[in-house]
Amino acid sequence: MAKLEVRNLNKTYNPKVVPVKDVSLDVNDGEFLTLLGPSGCGKSTTLRMIAGLEQPTRGTIRIGDRDVTNIRPGDRNIAMVFQSYALYPHMSVYDNLASGLKLKKVPKTEIDQRIQRSCGVLGLEPLMDRKPGQLSGGQRQRVALGRALVRNPDIFLLDEPLSNLDALLRERVRADIKQLFESQNVPVVYVTHDQTEAMTLSSKVAVLNEGLVQQLDPPAKIYMYPANEFVAGFVGSPQMNLLRLKCEGNAAVLGNSRIRLPDMPSTPAEVTLGIRPENVRLARAEDAHTIGGQIFLVENLGMQNLISIRVAGAESQIVRALLPHDRGLEGEQVSLALPPENLHWFDMNTGDRIPSAYDPKNLHADGDRDPHHARPLNLTPEVRNL
Repeated sequence: MAKLEVRNLNKTYNPKVVPVKDVSLDVNDGEFLTLLGPSGCGKSTTLRMIAGLEQPTRGTIRIGDRDVTNIRPGDRNIAMVFQSYALYPHMSVYDNLASGLKLKKVPKTEIDQRIQRSCGVLGLEPLMDRKPGQLSGGQRQRVALGRALVRNPDIFLLDEPLSNLDALLRERVRADIKQLFESQNVPVVYVTHDQTEAMTLSSKVAVLNEGLVQQLDPPAKIYMYPANEFVAGFVGSPQMNLLRLKCEGNAAVLGNSRIRLPDMPSTPAEVTLGIRPENVRLARAEDAHTIGGQIFLVENLGMQNLISIRVAGAESQIVRALLPHDRGLEGEQVSLALPPENLHWFDMNTGDRIPSAYDPKNLHADGDRDPHHARPLNLTPEVRNL
């Protein structure tokens, strides 16, 4: 079994084009790591460097006990599934699955055994004599996955493999992929900009932006305790409410309401307050933090309504909330509660998370840290300015 270690990976095309600035990752046997981020954040370039399709400008890549940084892709014992299926259109499913093994001079009996084993997992037995043009999108994607499986690689690399599928088929194939790789017990690195894929498939997620890892954590921790304002705004649908507020004394001012700040050495002039729409609810008498406002937009999501209000006393501030489907009408005045345990605070200058009493005790611990925990972005000026 193998472990993937990526250290200080950098890719520079010219001084103005640096898609990957400084990326370090560990992926152990049986771990499923997703590289998540917007277009241009460096996730696909990072994957291509791990695969050997791009040469790093700086940094090292190890698979198991081998430094593969300068080794050709064919000698790394990896299997890659691309965004395009990359199947040979003139070959049958069987021949597409066997093509890579034939190039490696694997004996035919072993090829047949590997294909039979992979086809049983993917349900491809009835399709072996068909050509790619006779297959649906989901079937072609399973053939591409099968071609990777038969290689018995040290590591699987998947580059947005579901992006060409429609929404319903994507959901079905996503479930297949999750079950498939849970049984493989090798490292998997998966690239996507779709946070649903990242949250449902992964044991770890690395959120990237501008060529840097913003947070590396299990999906639940990224969702519940985002390390900075970028992660908070990128992960979650509907998007987290992020409100820039002025501070007075030990409170942030939101319209006619004052919201107690977490304990800090000094009170900043401004702060960013975050709360997810699903954590905003209709106010009750006992709620400490409430805001009022008029609903100006209602989006029917089926079981719930996503409402948007302009906050009374600060009409430029908009808060969105998920309410039961029978609550919330356009033009209605509502009072909403902001539960203190669901509030997220971010430094206006750095964007980093401000610790609060409701965070787990080890979330902001100093010293040696589990690599699954978020890593603060204490970057040097040189790296920040790349």
